[in-house]
Amino acid sequence: MNSTWFLITAAAGFGVTAVLGWWVIPLLHKLKFGQTIREIGPKWHKKKQGTPTMGGIMFIAGTTAAVLICVPLWYIQQGFETPLMLTRVFGGLAMALGYGAIGFMDDYIGIVKKRNLGLTEKQKLVLQFLVAGAYLLSMKLAGEDTTTIIPFIGPVDLGLMYYPLAAILIVGLTNAVNFTDGIDGLNASVTMVVFVALTVCAAHLSMAGMTALGTASAAACLGFLLWNFHPAKVFMGDTGSLFLGGMAGALAFGLDMPILLLPAGLIYWGEILSVVIQVTYFKRTGGKRLFKMSPIHHHFEMCGWSEYKICGVFGGITVIGGILAVLAVLYGV
Repeated sequence: MNSTWFLITAAAGFGVTAVLGWWVIPLLHKLKFGQTIREIGPKWHKKKQGTPTMGGIMFIAGTTAAVLICVPLWYIQQGFETPLMLTRVFGGLAMALGYGAIGFMDDYIGIVKKRNLGLTEKQKLVLQFLVAGAYLLSMKLAGEDTTTIIPFIGPVDLGLMYYPLAAILIVGLTNAVNFTDGIDGLNASVTMVVFVALTVCAAHLSMAGMTALGTASAAACLGFLLWNFHPAKVFMGDTGSLFLGGMAGALAFGLDMPILLLPAGLIYWGEILSVVIQVTYFKRTGGKRLFKMSPIHHHFEMCGWSEYKICGVFGGITVIGGILAVLAVLYGV
């Protein structure tokens, strides 16, 4: 995809998301779709009670509009890619939308019941694995094999183990991205950097459709941050965070290099690992806590870090991880 289409796609993703804020946020206020703050959370978060949630629909719309308008037009002008590449782009978008739909149901149920709970954990996991399975099936039907590329090593065929491992990784990633939400601007800023890194990798590999998908997603995150930076005027909710997790998975698997999520998504893994460690430690010590609160960003918040500092430090770590992912593709593929 040449620079002109790159700019058009970015402008569409950013513009649609940013402009929607003027209509979506007042509508969410009118519908009383406000966030319910958990009692166990930091006390100063109580002032965020009632801030509109489910704002993820803004960047979902921005990303979807940019991809569905710009990618077909580019293909018409330059020529279509292979059926497999088309599936990686539009199947990836469909998977992200599927996770967004799960998040929407979770948010909506939680709001209707006026408590910070939605779908049960079992319900969410079943739905998440179904979406991951549908995506992997679509890829197989389009001609995808069971190999994955590891930089500096090359293609590795995992055989039938590819499918369960891929499904577990996609679901795990999606939930890890969900755990990264909770502080104004944190999830959107970290994920924007991840998207930029994976987009650079796609551009280097001359994957036009994947480059467009990543560009639209990153630009939409930036548009959302105009409304989500501290003090946030809207939260993304599970609607947004699960969509972002699905999109991160779609980009990594679309590149055929999910291993890039290890360095690029370092913050995600730190967040979900902190929860696992906290729960395990709590159970084995009879109620003691290793962290002041988990996920880990809340621990630093309880230690006195400002939301700006947490976003800056976590964003900086993600930049480093993203650079490592890009370098792995530039010199190892």
